[in-house]
Amino acid sequence: MAVKAALGVSVVALVAVVLLTVAGALPGIVSKVGGAVSGIAGAVLPSPSPTPTLAPVPVAPVLDAPAQTATNQPAVTVTGSVPASVVGQRAGIRIRLLVSLPKKEPVQVREIALGETPNFAIPDVPLQPGRNDFSAIAIGPAGESEASPIVTYVLDTAKPKITITSPANASTVNGTSVTIVGTTQGHSTVTARNEANGRTAISVADSPGSFQVVLGLADGTNAISLTAVDPAGNAATAVLSVRRGTGQLKVALSATSYRISAAKLPRMLQLRAVATDPGGISLPGRDITFTLSIPGVPLITGQGTTDASGVALFQTTIPAGATPGSGPGLAFLTTPEFGDASGRVVITIIP
Repeated sequence: MAVKAALGVSVVALVAVVLLTVAGALPGIVSKVGGAVSGIAGAVLPSPSPTPTLAPVPVAPVLDAPAQTATNQPAVTVTGSVPASVVGQRAGIRIRLLVSLPKKEPVQVREIALGETPNFAIPDVPLQPGRNDFSAIAIGPAGESEASPIVTYVLDTAKPKITITSPANASTVNGTSVTIVGTTQGHSTVTARNEANGRTAISVADSPGSFQVVLGLADGTNAISLTAVDPAGNAATAVLSVRRGTGQLKVALSATSYRISAAKLPRMLQLRAVATDPGGISLPGRDITFTLSIPGVPLITGQGTTDASGVALFQTTIPAGATPGSGPGLAFLTTPEFGDASGRVVITIIP
């Protein structure tokens, strides 16, 4: 009906234009008729609707990289944050955590609602043995964000293997310290402890796993324990025993008696010499010269050859007529490779 009314008005207006053209009233009529038509058209045609506002797609979150990638714990807490722009529109925003294992597609692990702050934490996230690559996406009314950059955890529960390449177990080491060389898991911390003196030394293995640690020695036998702790926190221990050598050729001399009564002469006496090289190893097959100076008796001399244990024996008789007093017993050793050495005891004749 409104369209028909508008058409009727337009016809009337056209007739009026024709009739009044001669009278010179055309300009005013055109203006009035134009206004009437515009008003009717405005009443008949609907106003345009406003353009709807679309919610923005969330920006990708960022996961926090762990301080240490390797761990021996079966579950971890994954943390991260979202940009401030996402926090400002946090209504309905959720964080979905994904994990990708080697040669497998990412799968969902957990989904949480975004809280009041930009930071979020997802506790008790289980790990699979080996490499675990995590990423996260933000989900809102307008859709999903891009995936975050990957952060990696490595679940490692195996103890590191320790191999000692030097020195050999039960070997003799000259000097006040020993340098222990070996291999273990890369970047492991190696701690050496000497039970003989309580000293401790620490070294860190390089990427291939090689390590070297210097530890102080006590006299005699040193029982040493080495403990390696890998980056995941797994520990293993190896033991080593070394003997501290004298560092020089040595002859240790002893006698079957050091005090002899003149009233009980003559009497048998035996001297015993032990020869060791600078590393503390016994020297077999070496000739040792013995001398014995007893007051009132001419110098007594003899010779012995060391056995497989480095021991040489000399046996003699202290004759009657020896006078009270003291005299030395000596053992001399000369070697082409280590030089000379001697041992000494004192024999005393008492009344």
